[in-house]
Amino acid sequence: MKNRKSPGRPPHLAPLVAITAAAALALTACGGGSGTSGETSAAVQDQKITFIPKQLNNPYTDVVLGGGKTGAKEAGFASSQVVGPLEGSASSQVSFINAETQAGTNVIVIAANDPDAVCTALGEARSGGAKIVAFDSDANPDCRDVFISQVVAKDVALIQTKLISEQIGGSGEIAILSATANATNQNEWIKFMEEDLASNPAYKDIKLVAKVYGDDDDTKSFQEAQGLLQAHPNLKGIISPTTVGIAATARYLSTSAYKGKVALTGLGLPNEMRPFVKDGTVKEFALWDPAQLGYVAAFAGKALVEGKITGKAGDKFTAGNLGDRTVEEGGKVIVGPPTVFNTGNIDKYNF
Repeated sequence: MKNRKSPGRPPHLAPLVAITAAAALALTACGGGSGTSGETSAAVQDQKITFIPKQLNNPYTDVVLGGGKTGAKEAGFASSQVVGPLEGSASSQVSFINAETQAGTNVIVIAANDPDAVCTALGEARSGGAKIVAFDSDANPDCRDVFISQVVAKDVALIQTKLISEQIGGSGEIAILSATANATNQNEWIKFMEEDLASNPAYKDIKLVAKVYGDDDDTKSFQEAQGLLQAHPNLKGIISPTTVGIAATARYLSTSAYKGKVALTGLGLPNEMRPFVKDGTVKEFALWDPAQLGYVAAFAGKALVEGKITGKAGDKFTAGNLGDRTVEEGGKVIVGPPTVFNTGNIDKYNF
């Protein structure tokens, strides 16, 4: 996996980077990658949609954006593009939002690195007429129209605590290796994990001893994993709820004396994790289909442009081949449940 510049350093003003969204990806588990979505509305035929991820050149993000490109095409947008920073710092997305506002972009789809740091810029974009769809990692609800969430946040947390408990035999020290310290989705999952560990009698012998942050940077995540094991010699397991973090940690464990002794689970991409599952470094991990996240976000943008939804609870729209979606309390739209991957099923997935 190619190393990326660590977003944990104080950022210089990142140059504006614009790239075309990833080419259509062959996703065995994706329901949004083929076919048509019915008639294209005239309301979106001259509209532009732009995706702003947390950072570019992230394998997970590439899959999400591939689904977004497919969704934008099927929804009938005149053009779609991806712009974004090369680092995942709190303020790194602001200049890109401002540029899209000045360009008159109709729909901005953003995965916020920090829910509040982007708020003023998103507010200005909305004042200029843009519709704001948050996806993957939410912005402050006051600053967007809807949030496309992977799954119910608590479900993501509970499946990870369940997996780590099973893999360490229900007792021992564990740690969490997360992405950035301000990532909305990561922090929500961790909050539910901590609550589950504290309240579930089945986990009374499990002790969370550390939380560290790899900033979704491969090199830093690798180093943080190494540091955890050096600082906590009795560590029995690591949860990494980030695809970059779990892959980097698996790579470290796979060639270390800890392989087979320290359990690792979390959220990962099957294609990246396959060798580590097959060599016994990782028993099981989880994830949803990332492409569906981008796909649904594009159709939510279409529904906002057409005035079919405003973001209030109970609003409904059709997300192409993935069918109808309902806006829930807080302006959230849920895509689908997580899948657990292991040696028995990992070869059935290609993303």
